[in-house]
Amino acid sequence: MTVSEPTASVYVVSTPIGNLEDLSARALRVLGEVALIACEDTRRTAALCTHFGITTRRVSLHAHNETRRVPGLLERLGRGESIALVSDAGTPLLSDPGAHFVEAARSEGFPIVPVPGASALLAALVASGLPMRPFTFLGFAPRKGRARRDWIADLAHALGSLVIYEAPSRVVATLDDLFRELGPRRVAVARELTKRFEEIVRGRLGEIELPELRGEVTLIVEGADLRRRADAGPDLEPWIRALLAQGVSPRDVAAAVARATGLPRRGIYSRVRELHDEGE
Repeated sequence: MTVSEPTASVYVVSTPIGNLEDLSARALRVLGEVALIACEDTRRTAALCTHFGITTRRVSLHAHNETRRVPGLLERLGRGESIALVSDAGTPLLSDPGAHFVEAARSEGFPIVPVPGASALLAALVASGLPMRPFTFLGFAPRKGRARRDWIADLAHALGSLVIYEAPSRVVATLDDLFRELGPRRVAVARELTKRFEEIVRGRLGEIELPELRGEVTLIVEGADLRRRADAGPDLEPWIRALLAQGVSPRDVAAAVARATGLPRRGIYSRVRELHDEGE
């Protein structure tokens, strides 16, 4: 027996992140049955709909027009017309627009119905080889300035694997910044997930060698493990030397290492000064 779903609902529909075979049968049905598909980019969704023969009308819903679109979408819901929300790829709302619309619809009493499917963060996490419980999804790192520095510094004591989205042009810079703050933690860099040239490169921050990157990249970074703080010593010297070689001041090196390891800053600073003086 199939339980019928409400007629005036918002369906949050996951779409493929690359391989079109990952569109579920339920998602295919919903996209064909709703009155309207709200898309992050109508051109991207048009290609998906054309491939599957979906003729449902589409309307854009992105960061620059969401606020003005919402009243009209709520009006259509009020007329009993269901709407599907999709992003360019994967599961909507994780790092995509649509949250304002979903919250507004929920506040008006319309059901919000998830239609699960592909997700880059879960695909990368399960293939990373790093612990999956717990994990923290962080989305995109701030691009620059104090917001970026503070964001990365806050990760020093975060437990569990850290999932970060990044544009290919900023991956190297982000890995470098993570290394300066977190040290030589294990990392997995996932690109082209579910596509022909899917690749997951594993290594350590400060050492990993990357291929040419295209498309959105997902980083899985080893989180802090407070139980292993006492064992952090063997990795400190190469890390300290690498930071000093990059021109980071001894004081800032000591602060970063202390944050990431939980070890006393004073003792670390003494060792940093020794290594700094050796290099002069």
